[in-house]
Amino acid sequence: MTDYKAIFGKKIKFQTSDLTMSTTTEGELFYSDTSSEFKVGVTLEAWASGENMGTARSGFNGQAYGTIDSSLASGGSAATKVVTTEEYDGTDWTSGGNMNTARNQMAGFGLQTAAVAVGGQLPSTNQTQATEEYNGSSWTSVTNTPQHRFTAAGAGVLTAGVVFGGQTAPGGDPGQSTNTNVTLEYDGTNWTSGGNLGTVSQRRGGAGTQTAALAISGDVPTANVEEYNGSSWTEGPNVNTARGNAGASGITTSALFFGGYPNIAHSETYDGSSWTEGPNLGTARYGMVGAGASNTSALAAGGGAGAPSSVTNATEEFQGIVTLKTVTDS
Repeated sequence: MTDYKAIFGKKIKFQTSDLTMSTTTEGELFYSDTSSEFKVGVTLEAWASGENMGTARSGFNGQAYGTIDSSLASGGSAATKVVTTEEYDGTDWTSGGNMNTARNQMAGFGLQTAAVAVGGQLPSTNQTQATEEYNGSSWTSVTNTPQHRFTAAGAGVLTAGVVFGGQTAPGGDPGQSTNTNVTLEYDGTNWTSGGNLGTVSQRRGGAGTQTAALAISGDVPTANVEEYNGSSWTEGPNVNTARGNAGASGITTSALFFGGYPNIAHSETYDGSSWTEGPNLGTARYGMVGAGASNTSALAAGGGAGAPSSVTNATEEFQGIVTLKTVTDS
């Protein structure tokens, strides 16, 4: 009689109690003496609805503040650019301190209580060099960036951040905008030059830290992904679907990339070596807030949905958990 070990080269473990589920036990098959059943650890991933933002708006490309239960949405646009800030605690959105400069399409990085907003597009459509820091209650104007820039992406924390890509123009004139590959690093006080991106593009997704960042896809469009080590960018594995204006979260070994233009719903997870298709967002969108610490926990909020002038206040949370499933013959 052929047995499991003869086919697969290993025995099925006998457990007196169920295994504790984690990423290390995913896919592990065992016999549970507790329930007299064969069981296996499987990963379940899904987007679920959260509380709507108070103000529906888009133009958040490049913002990634904090985690799923401690995040931030600042500025953006509906009928016009706004100074509105909202804070999310994993359950509710509440009003925060207004920005000093109304704008959209700015880069943002850091935490809910220590965030940095960089550049962006003003109501006049000119680009700005303005940088502001948030302390959890109010925004303060700090050192301008060397460039007028918008549609850039960011990563890191307030005292060690990085901004890359986007569009720049002399004097902020939108009529002279060109895509850039320039990288700038922030130490909490000053801006310094970093290594240039290999691919010139805008509206990229940003994730990670100043010394281990991801620049994901973006408008031309390109599927290109690059990894930053604090001084230079190197090519990483491409995403499956090239797109710009998408949300991103996580770190270089555990990232999530979701939504995008035009009106894309699907997401991709990254484990440091390859991109894998994940579950779709409930609301297809672009230009949303992204937040999260890994590829198993993320937030998508606001954004454009459908027609160019249509914005949403929808919030969704992404969770990936390893759980036990009973093995049956079906």
